[in-house]
Amino acid sequence: MTFKLAIADVPFGGAKGGVKVDPRKLSKGELERVTRRYTMELIKKGFIGAAVDCLGPDMGTDEQVMTWIKDTYQQVRGEQDINAEGCCTGKYIRQGGIAGRTESTGLGVYYAIKELLNTQSFVDKVKDSSLGIAGKTFAFQGFGNVGYWAAKFVEQDGGKVTTIIERDCAIHKADGFDVEHAKAYLIENKSFMGYEEAEEIEMTDPFKFMEKEVDYLVPAATEKSIHRINAPRL
Repeated sequence: MTFKLAIADVPFGGAKGGVKVDPRKLSKGELERVTRRYTMELIKKGFIGAAVDCLGPDMGTDEQVMTWIKDTYQQVRGEQDINAEGCCTGKYIRQGGIAGRTESTGLGVYYAIKELLNTQSFVDKVKDSSLGIAGKTFAFQGFGNVGYWAAKFVEQDGGKVTTIIERDCAIHKADGFDVEHAKAYLIENKSFMGYEEAEEIEMTDPFKFMEKEVDYLVPAATEKSIHRINAPRL
């Protein structure tokens, strides 16, 4: 993150911080109180601010969480900091956010894939038969904010998303999924269990589907999903 932002000449840092909770198990009120208290601790220590450290969304957060952070900071520091609204990114657009923030990480993944697959030396190295994304098969481990958007752009370029691995369930379809349809089902049901479009569903060990035969595997969820046990098989 530090190098990426320095190269782009964006004055953000590269720190990480968080709260050890499962937001799926908290009520909205509990999550709000946790978020605001976390923000207060950052304010007290001088660890947050547009010119200090601009927080960005990550796992377990969304536009609402980031807006609570902004609101808490603005209430405490708004009179002293003219740029208080810039203390974090990923807010609701009506609360000072910007269009395109939601899909930006997945779009970056797509651009990386696109550049690699249009680079002859890379294609030769991995023994691919042709340049470009069109016609290639892809597996996405994680179908949240990063995986979904990357898959959507890959599909628009003619790639086939044949395998999707989520934490509780993995699905496979040889001809490729309709990415929008799959995402809509996931949002509605909170899982791919029972997804009728899938030819194969794995609920016992979803990570096993990372080893499905595809041209390219995109790890788009938690770190350490590729490790010394499965790396040789991948």
